[in-house]
Formats: sequence, C-alpha cells, structure tokens
Amino acid sequence: MNEQPTGMLTGKVAIVTGAGQGVGRAIAEGLAQAGASVVVNDVGVTLTGETENASAADEAAAAIRATGGQAVGNRDSVAETASANRIVQQALDTYGRIDIVVNNAGILRDAIFHRMTPDEWRAVIDVHLHGSFNVSRAAATHFRQQAGGSFVHMTSTAGLIGNFGQANYMAAKLGIVGLSRSIAMDLQRFNVRSNCIAPFAWSRMVSSIPTETEADKIRVAKLKQMTPEKIAPMVVFLASDAAGGVSGQVFAVRNNEVFLMSQPRPVRGLHRGEGWTPEALAAQLPGAFGPSLTPLERSADVFSWDPV
Repeated sequence: MNEQPTGMLTGKVAIVTGAGQGVGRAIAEGLAQAGASVVVNDVGVTLTGETENASAADEAAAAIRATGGQAVGNRDSVAETASANRIVQQALDTYGRIDIVVNNAGILRDAIFHRMTPDEWRAVIDVHLHGSFNVSRAAATHFRQQAGGSFVHMTSTAGLIGNFGQANYMAAKLGIVGLSRSIAMDLQRFNVRSNCIAPFAWSRMVSSIPTETEADKIRVAKLKQMTPEKIAPMVVFLASDAAGGVSGQVFAVRNNEVFLMSQPRPVRGLHRGEGWTPEALAAQLPGAFGPSLTPLERSADVFSWDPV
C-alpha cells in the first residue's frame, strides 16, 4: 500500500462486502494491514450477477493471511436479510465483536431508462441499497451495545452527479447517501459514525463504460491509471478512531486526490407576499433561478481534469 498507516485499527473487526476482487479486495487488504481482522464477503458473481468464482472471498482472505493478516471468507448474499445477518454473525463467532462495516458489494444492469426492465431495476436496488441496509442493520445492534462503530458506504459520482443509462445504479447510490446520513443522525448518541466514499478506480464496476467515441476511449484510459489500492487509506482513516468527529459526510477519492462533496442545501429563494400563481412563477422563476440551475452533466464533465 502507498504510505498506508499500520496499527490504526489494531483490535478492531471489519466486514467488507463485495471484497473478492477490485476495490473491495484492496479495502479488505488495507484494513488488515492497519491491524483489523476482516470478514471478506463476496458471493463470487460476475458484474451482472451470474456465478463466476464462488471461492473469491476465500481466496482473498487466504491472501491476507499469507501476508500475516487476519481474515476469513464469507459467501453470503447481502441482498437478503437472513444472509446479511449471517455475515455479521460470522464476525462475532470468529472474532468476538464487530467494529467496522464497509458496504461495497454491487452489480450493474445498465440500460437506457425507457428500455430498463423492472427486473433490472430491482436487481441493482436489491444489492446496492437493500444490501447496504441489511448489513448495516445487522451490525447496528452490536454497535449500539458496545457504544461505538463505523460504517463506510460506497456511493458513486454517477449518483451524486449523473451518468447515462444507469437509472437503477444512480438511484441506489444516491439512496445510499440518504441511508448513511440517517444512520449518522440516529446512532450519533451511541458513538456510531457513518460516511460515504465515491471511489474513482479501474474495476469491474467501471469496466463496462462504453468506448464508442474517442472521448470515451480517453476517459477510460484515464480511469485505468487509478488503482483500487488508492481507495484503502481513506477507508482506514474513516474506520479509525482518528475520524471520531467525522460522520454523515460524502467524500470522493480519485487517485491521489481526496474531495469533500457538497450535500443539498438551498441555493436561491423567491418570495411573493400574496402567494404564487403558475403565471407569476413563469414570469419570474426562469430569470431568477436560471443561472443557478444544476446542468445535466455527467461525472466526467465535472471531474474534467486528469487525475493527479
């Protein structure tokens, strides 16, 4: 790992979902290197949800143990309540406690909105949003009882900003931001923190980006420069006691850059003492609000400079 701190998580136990490869595996390895014992969860499916390598979690856990870390594999699905409970229970049975949950598991079912099927919608929502709730809810009881814990959820600039053909993914990833903030507010009195990271890294989750145009090819070439290992230090920090005052926030990590992302707040206001009619709104709102309207941009339009 690049300047990865060691010992920050000694004695802590972490769950990382979707950690068989890519960003999740790099996070699991980073947590282990920082001293945490890790439950490496992965059902071993392809990006679109078909069975690929059922041993992915066990292989990733074995690799951590081979370098002196503590890890066990878990193949349960986050999308079902009972199996999510089993993930948390395995942490308790194996290591006696649970301190950190990293909700990283995800799949894609990309389609332009007017062609997206209900099954494609539900599949992505089930894994990303329902999965984040299921694992978080299973851990929350134990966090409350021990008066401490940290959730780190993977969101995406696709949800925070936008992308084509990903209504299901965008809705799930923006929903995770709301879930995280709710957890942060509800569990603050129990010393439990919850934050989001939008990771920029070349992984299966972004390898499906179309490269039909020259601009898309250039964008993908830039993404390939950003390795999953760059995400781990931020996760370690947020999971550690050093981040004690940080909760309910949304960060982005792009290679060697770290960003604090804005969250919705009022931008402009209009007041009319006698109230509004549609005609009055039509006469005044476009001119008053027009310069402040959020443009329909993609993530690549906002993060338009080369990664550092």
